[in-house]
Amino acid sequence: MIQLNPQIPVITPKGNGWAFFLIDRSQEHDLEWIVFLDSSGECWTFKNSDIRIQKNYTLHRETISGIGTCTTSIQQKNGNQFT
Repeated sequence: MIQLNPQIPVITPKGNGWAFFLIDRSQEHDLEWIVFLDSSGECWTFKNSDIRIQKNYTLHRETISGIGTCTTSIQQKNGNQFT
């Protein structure tokens, strides 16, 4: 288990949040991200393919691909707008 310092702002299927920990069980398993959601404060675990880093205009990261796609557009999934 790795504690992220600083935490990483991420987009999840449940909304925006902050990744605080990362679990790497081995090469046979997906990475697991421990995320606290902005909207509710709930703590969830997401696999690597379920999260994206949030936009950062200062670092010229202006387009983030939608979760579960290979496109470069932001998509809507499960009623949440990924922005």
